Amino acid sequence: MATLTPARLGPADVLRVGGVGLRTRPLRAFLSALGIAIGIAAMIAVVGISSSSRAELDRALDALGTNLLTVEPGSTLFGADAQLPEESIAMIGRIGPVTEVSATGQVSDAKVYRSDRIPAAETGGIATRAARLDLLGTVGAEVATGTWLNEATARYPAVVLGATAAQRLGITTADPQLQVWLGGRPFTVVGTLAAAPLAPELDTSALIGWSAATEYLGFDGHPTTVYTRAEESQVEAVRSVLGATANPEAPNEVEVSRPSEALAAAEATDDAFTGLLLGLGAVALLVGGVGVANTMVISVLERRAEIGLRRSLGATRGQVRTQFLAESLLLSALGGIGGVVLGILVTSGYALSQHWPTVVPAWAMLGGVGATLVIGGFAGLYPAVRAARLSPTEALAAV
Repeated sequence: MATLTPARLGPADVLRVGGVGLRTRPLRAFLSALGIAIGIAAMIAVVGISSSSRAELDRALDALGTNLLTVEPGSTLFGADAQLPEESIAMIGRIGPVTEVSATGQVSDAKVYRSDRIPAAETGGIATRAARLDLLGTVGAEVATGTWLNEATARYPAVVLGATAAQRLGITTADPQLQVWLGGRPFTVVGTLAAAPLAPELDTSALIGWSAATEYLGFDGHPTTVYTRAEESQVEAVRSVLGATANPEAPNEVEVSRPSEALAAAEATDDAFTGLLLGLGAVALLVGGVGVANTMVISVLERRAEIGLRRSLGATRGQVRTQFLAESLLLSALGGIGGVVLGILVTSGYALSQHWPTVVPAWAMLGGVGATLVIGGFAGLYPAVRAARLSPTEALAAV
């Protein structure tokens, strides 16, 4: 007597029978896949936006350079504010690997107002700083409107406003007829600056010429911030001698920093926040997996007649199990692919709105789809085993 061999299901057959439940119940399949898609889209968007932000930071640092160092006065041994010597700028400029050096000096008592009618207490948090003419080139800042100070305007009551300072004063463009009230007298606004990432203190500053600050506002000539550019390969070596060079008598009263490190530290803080958002995305993905499991369990209960009929026609337990497991994997894969596409669209939209490059790492996209397949496998395993355990008579009798 010949032995009957069960029919084998090829890969194409598995996909066909696995898609039956999705085709017959499209709305339920869509809603279940949507739960998976939301979790994957959240994770892809978080990773993509973080990567795009990091790419923008790298681009900005490449453009601005990471070889900028700043020197500022610290505190004395008794806690009082220290001062940098007037000659510190020239002394720093004599360091061999130093390529550029400039400075600003804060004029503490000179407040800035839109006009002389503004109450004295409403300063807007704008600082007045005396500035060297080569400041912009050294810090990598740019003029937004008007012009920068020159040999002529640096000797007269002319001012260039930082980006934030101009905004707070309600000034959108420089004009020879436009004046602000600075240090108790009118100053003509000859220019405004764009935001300066490596020197953010300039954004909230009103910058005037070194000579004008001395003549009109009683500036004492001591720099409060010295900006130094050094050869890329010698930055750390220059950094190690800046304190002693700027103030040989009291090098311990000098603070030296590297602005690009502050930007990197801010990026590290963003990474911690990104980790939190990824955790929330993982929770959403897990909830989506539970939705898939619930859908598959209900599908098994509703399709007992189909299971009984297939078992009666010779389908093995393994084939029934494979059918429902394949259905769960297909459902999860659809959600995963849709989530990846949605995440890329969200990342692209946000990056374009911020004028960033759009970066979505390949590992995030592949990992997203892979995670959905793993979740789909686990979500569909119990329903698939339950369906395979139904005997033909039990399944048909329950209908």
